[in-house]
Amino acid sequence: MKFGPVPTLQAKGSILAHSIVCSGRRLRKGVMLEDAHIEQLSVSGITEVTVAQLQENDVHENQAAAELAKALVPDVRAAGLECTAAFTGRVNLVATGPGIVDLQADRLIALNSVDPMISFATVPNYQQMQKGGLVGTVKIISYAVDGEKLRSACALGAAAIRILPPQLKTASLVVSQNANRNDDKGISAIKTRLDALGITLEKVVTTEHEIDPMAKAIGSLNSELLLILTSSATSDPNDTAPAAVRAAGGQVLRFGIPVDPGNLLFLGNIQSRPVIGFPGCVRSPALNGADWVLSQVACGISLDDNSFAQMAIGGLLKEIPTRPQPRRPKK
Repeated sequence: MKFGPVPTLQAKGSILAHSIVCSGRRLRKGVMLEDAHIEQLSVSGITEVTVAQLQENDVHENQAAAELAKALVPDVRAAGLECTAAFTGRVNLVATGPGIVDLQADRLIALNSVDPMISFATVPNYQQMQKGGLVGTVKIISYAVDGEKLRSACALGAAAIRILPPQLKTASLVVSQNANRNDDKGISAIKTRLDALGITLEKVVTTEHEIDPMAKAIGSLNSELLLILTSSATSDPNDTAPAAVRAAGGQVLRFGIPVDPGNLLFLGNIQSRPVIGFPGCVRSPALNGADWVLSQVACGISLDDNSFAQMAIGGLLKEIPTRPQPRRPKK
């Protein structure tokens, strides 16, 4: 592509690089100049314009953006994504339903390394999305790009992003309470989170904060996902709630995660069904580590120690104002 000033009379078929007001009308940048435009410019006394001139192997920005989006999402239904029409070299990728983003970071980094004029920006991997949420945007920065480079970018990004929809449809919640505390706030916050994932909260069981009654409650539930909210924070893998999971015949796979707020979460299973022991920060609607774990488990991600270790990067989230123990104690 050639870019620069040319005589107006030689600009037919070129792309106008900058908007111009002439004869009381505005010619917008990006327009392909035709005879009528040339006449309009000439009548206004404009003898020179800055344009982009496509060469033999160049692909126009809109066509290039559409081709790259098609490569990234070859099957929109399977990917859970919708691609908007190309405009000014941009195509947006929009979620068609709830779920989490699943992208191949190495391939997308390679795609963005082909040419500075070819770009694809996304939300973070595993970010929870709702229907209509913007997942990524293809942007061809120049008015055209080299066709060979475009083909290389398309090959690198082929089917490299999708939405994983929720796989679990039902959940039950065990809430341990003491005599002086009602946890309606926590129950409501958890239900809101489940609703966003299309998961039905089938049953809420309240019990004393002791191993035996909690184990009995856990064992009585048949939902696909079991959740636990305790009146007293879990502070050890052998604390009351994890011990209750084991007493009910389950196992605790992980206690503690490198996401703050959310450090005191535990994850386990019982009869192949996931069990999440929530930290106290789940009572707040603010984003915390419980959101990350809940959404990934709900969408079928199998979490292991490496998965949790990766959460550490970017895992320092905004502190909840009502937090009992702030990161920076008040003086």
